[in-house]
Amino acid sequence: MASSPPYPPYPGAAPGGTPRHPHWWQRPAVRYGAMVTLLALSGLVILALVREQTGTRGFLVGLGLAVLPVPLLLAAFRWLGRVEPGPWRNLLFAFAWGACAAALIAIVANSFATRWIATATADPAGADTLGATVIAPVVEETAKAAAVLLLFLFRRRDFHGILGGVVAAGFTATGFAFTENVLYLGNAFGTDQLTGGSGIASVTAATFFVRIVMSPFAHPLFTVLTGIGFGAAALAADRQRVRRVLLPLAGLLLAMGMHALWNGSATLGQFGFIAVYGAFMVPAFGLLTWLVVWTRQRELRTVRTELPAYAVAGWLRPAEPFALGSMRARRLARKFAREHGGRPAARAVAQYEAYATSLAFLRHRGRAGKAGADFVTLERELLLELWRRRAAARPALEHAARLTAPPVPYGAGWAYGPVPAPWPAQGQPPYPAYGENPYRR
Repeated sequence: MASSPPYPPYPGAAPGGTPRHPHWWQRPAVRYGAMVTLLALSGLVILALVREQTGTRGFLVGLGLAVLPVPLLLAAFRWLGRVEPGPWRNLLFAFAWGACAAALIAIVANSFATRWIATATADPAGADTLGATVIAPVVEETAKAAAVLLLFLFRRRDFHGILGGVVAAGFTATGFAFTENVLYLGNAFGTDQLTGGSGIASVTAATFFVRIVMSPFAHPLFTVLTGIGFGAAALAADRQRVRRVLLPLAGLLLAMGMHALWNGSATLGQFGFIAVYGAFMVPAFGLLTWLVVWTRQRELRTVRTELPAYAVAGWLRPAEPFALGSMRARRLARKFAREHGGRPAARAVAQYEAYATSLAFLRHRGRAGKAGADFVTLERELLLELWRRRAAARPALEHAARLTAPPVPYGAGWAYGPVPAPWPAQGQPPYPAYGENPYRR
């Protein structure tokens, strides 16, 4: 067996062998530094604004109560993305954008628009209603969608489908809802301090029940529609430019509409909120939950369908596609690696699972004619990552397959197209020529 990668390294040099030096603003360190600085400044400003409106005690009370649903929501979205887990830096960026940048944009823009309408119409009550039902949904959903758009544009290799959009949108909306809940709960506590309210009858208790108990999923539910639009756009071929633009816009408009209906329920009479909650929000939540869980199972089936081609070619062991297509088998493989090789081995297995899933999705897009010109390069890079981790991953996955996977139907029906040979014959190139996409139609 070969002890080195079965293909040459990725050519990183420009023609003629001279490396390309990016401009200073194109360097990753500069971009990361600028984004971290922007989010940090936004966080400091939003912290000062919320504390100014709620007071120190109100801020602390709101902070303690608003943080309660955050771990549950983040864990739920992380669970949905476990088929192909994205880098934590992307998720942290999404959460920070929602909690800091999007919240700051919403507070400033909503306040300015409401005051301008009140001044122009001399109707403060009408301005508040218009601001809640029209201005706030447009501003807030657009601000949250900006995070998903940035990930879609600059982290496309980590953004492969609907679940990627759902997870990014969910983390962003959870961060936004956290900051907004701190503000609302802090203000409610301040009202109770002035009126002497306490206990179950207090404004704080009522606000906590409505925002934390009954509707912690409200903001994530709205923004997930935008994430689905971006996820569907990621599945479109590069030549389908109109579709790649219209799908995210459609998701954003749906998110704004649902948000407007939710905010407007308070103006529909005494039982308007309950009617909208029971007749619309709960069914919509159930439908979207079913959709994303079904999509998760569909992605696992894609893994089980596409990876056997690489097993036939010798890149994977025959049982690995079944183990990689089962979340239970993946969990058992990581546990086995941790018990026998410690945390480094478990981390290598988790990375192997993620790269193998990306490889399956890449091949699926290639067979559907949706792969880009960089198909061969991406395939090589993913195979190299698998090659580097095979020593730790293969025993763990084979152990998990013995516990969970059915017998392997090893056959020629798996060969959907040309697959790089792991050990090329003497004098034969291990891959198609650079830039050649074997699936282009």
